[in-house]
Amino acid sequence: MIIGILFGVLFVMLFLGVPIAICLGIAVCVAIVSSGNLNLLPAVAQRMFTQADNFTLMAVPFFILAGNVMEKGGISKRLIDFIEILMRRIPGRLSCITVVASAFFGAISGSNPATVAAIGGITVPRMKQKGYPEDVAAAVAASGGTLGVVIPPSIPMVTYAVTASVSVGTMFMAGVIPGLLLAGVLIATNIVICKKYDAAENSKVSLKAFAHSFKEALLAIFMPVIILGGIYGGLFTPTESAAVACVYAFIISVFVYKELTIKDIYEIFRKSTVSSAVVLFVVSMSAPFAWFMTNQNIPAFIASSVLGLFTNKVALLLMINVILLFLGCFLETQSIILLVTPILLPIAVSLGLSPIALGIIIIINTSIGMITPPMAVNLFVASGIANTSIGKISKRIIPYLCVEVAALLVMTFIPAIITWLPGIMGV
Repeated sequence: MIIGILFGVLFVMLFLGVPIAICLGIAVCVAIVSSGNLNLLPAVAQRMFTQADNFTLMAVPFFILAGNVMEKGGISKRLIDFIEILMRRIPGRLSCITVVASAFFGAISGSNPATVAAIGGITVPRMKQKGYPEDVAAAVAASGGTLGVVIPPSIPMVTYAVTASVSVGTMFMAGVIPGLLLAGVLIATNIVICKKYDAAENSKVSLKAFAHSFKEALLAIFMPVIILGGIYGGLFTPTESAAVACVYAFIISVFVYKELTIKDIYEIFRKSTVSSAVVLFVVSMSAPFAWFMTNQNIPAFIASSVLGLFTNKVALLLMINVILLFLGCFLETQSIILLVTPILLPIAVSLGLSPIALGIIIIINTSIGMITPPMAVNLFVASGIANTSIGKISKRIIPYLCVEVAALLVMTFIPAIITWLPGIMGV
């Protein structure tokens, strides 16, 4: 009865377009009132503040800020210029450059929309000048943006680590190989699809031009090394690394590249504050929701029911992915992680799937959801950059969806791809 009320109120409000944070809070309050145990109501506010008062979550606004500084400060542009020189002999060069640059940017910003905006804002106009149709260029940028939360560090990885009580550093390490695998399949897809728009160039680049481009991009290339090297070298925590990324990006953008103005800095802080507030409000409101489910033994009940229906491990893993892909079509990443982790974690453990592997699978699913209509945030950002319709991009995005889902299934059934690197690194 309580389960029906909790999820019934939640999904009705979601269907009506109520913000996810408000949906979570009202659903819990209605369920508590319906249970007749009004003494539990004060715990809603208590859990909200307890969740927000979390040192690890401080990484979220810092990574958002770092990504916005990179976008405005010329860091992403210099990365793209250098990668373009390295990849000039590859068919579909500009599309492949977009993927590689997105992977680099994702290794700093930890956000899909930020990656699409920062990299797509530069490469989409270049692709259009080269002869790419607008919808193809937008699809390339949107698909490359899915690497933003898979390549570590990643804001959703921080959220999952807090929710599942696992190490943020281990999550970051676990995302490296899956991120590279996804980048590889996207590059291969681009070579097949985009070679007719962008043939390989056979002309040689002078050593002087290469050296100049490398010198310009060196500080940008060094940024992920500082962030991840500092974490695994024991110099600072993942949360502290986010603050280091912000300071480093500001120093480069203001004093080295000199592309940030006072007006830009104000807009960067305003934009970062709004984005951070939205994410952290959702995370805070998820705490009483997850607590009430645990209090009522709902995750254990759902897990035992699902395991009773599906005794086959393959069927269970497929079902988990189908559910996550479906949710990704309608909800944003943070909401999905906070909603499903308490439910799926006991199921995954019963299947012998580690919490770390489950976290990466959830994050990849939600990232794919960002290029899957109707709630395809990456497509919205890319359509604005390319000045084309969502409908046109949706048709072009299908091949990228297919190859990413195929890669996801491979990782689901061979979880060693995810857990191997953290295992050998001892994290």
